[in-house]
Amino acid sequence: MTVIDNHEALAKQAESGLSEASARDYFELLKPRVMSLVVFTAFTGLVVAPGHINPVLGFIAILCIAVGAGASGALNMWYDADIDAVMSRTARRPIPSGRVSPSEALAFGLVLSGFSVTILGLAVNWLSAGILAFTIFFYAVIYTMWLKRSTSQNIVIGGAAGAFPPVIGWACVTGSVPMESIVLFLIIFLWTPAHFWALALFKMRDYEVVGVPMLPNVAGIPATKNQIVVYAVLTAIIGVVPAFMGFASLGYGIVAAILGVIFIHCSIAVWRMADGDEKMVPAKKLFGFSIFYLFAIFSALLIDRLVAVLMSGGWL
Repeated sequence: MTVIDNHEALAKQAESGLSEASARDYFELLKPRVMSLVVFTAFTGLVVAPGHINPVLGFIAILCIAVGAGASGALNMWYDADIDAVMSRTARRPIPSGRVSPSEALAFGLVLSGFSVTILGLAVNWLSAGILAFTIFFYAVIYTMWLKRSTSQNIVIGGAAGAFPPVIGWACVTGSVPMESIVLFLIIFLWTPAHFWALALFKMRDYEVVGVPMLPNVAGIPATKNQIVVYAVLTAIIGVVPAFMGFASLGYGIVAAILGVIFIHCSIAVWRMADGDEKMVPAKKLFGFSIFYLFAIFSALLIDRLVAVLMSGGWL
């Protein structure tokens, strides 16, 4: 089935007005795996930021960020339903599988977007709400509707959307966006290309079928391997910067350096991968480790901050 055929099928589904959607289907629209990472990085930004926020307001802030991330996911699934139906890893999503209609997904995403931004602005501050609104717009419109299907640099530029959560968390506490929060943004921003291009290497046929210009399909596998190494090195470097800037300890810096070296090692294994390797085990290992890397880096930042507070006699 082609992408055009899927457009027509989805349009007929919307016209029928029939829906068999369950609460689980709507929850799946929120991309819970992505949402969990967004929540964790936002929470880290909120905790690492200097100052204090009322626990209740902190909870509301994280909830709004989570809902905003979920809204972005729903809007992404609404627009990408045609290609999701063709790609093997997304064909079972709620819209292409017929469990949720496109119009329901669109309404769901828009309502959650408005709710999350408004509540965050009223309860916490309008700077964090404004960044959340921009993040939703950037992911749903700039990345999903424009960059994803028009340029092989879609992930590089579009990765900014996933990098904003710790900035939002920081802004919730301080009402500002200092250089420290930008460093947290850059960790995720520079991490994203190596993470997604590793996936694109062993899923490139899926992207080719639907016409999404991922780097391996446009520039070729060798060029993609080179870029993965470059971004892995940049990620490893920016990962230790918090220790040099003073908002993380030397202990964090050592942990980040070790994780960075492993990240680079995994990327070099991908670079050395033989031409014509259909199994692409190194790429799959890099993809898996990249997820662990980001979780470990932000866990280290969080633990480092908690230890510093406890040692200073805080939170007593």
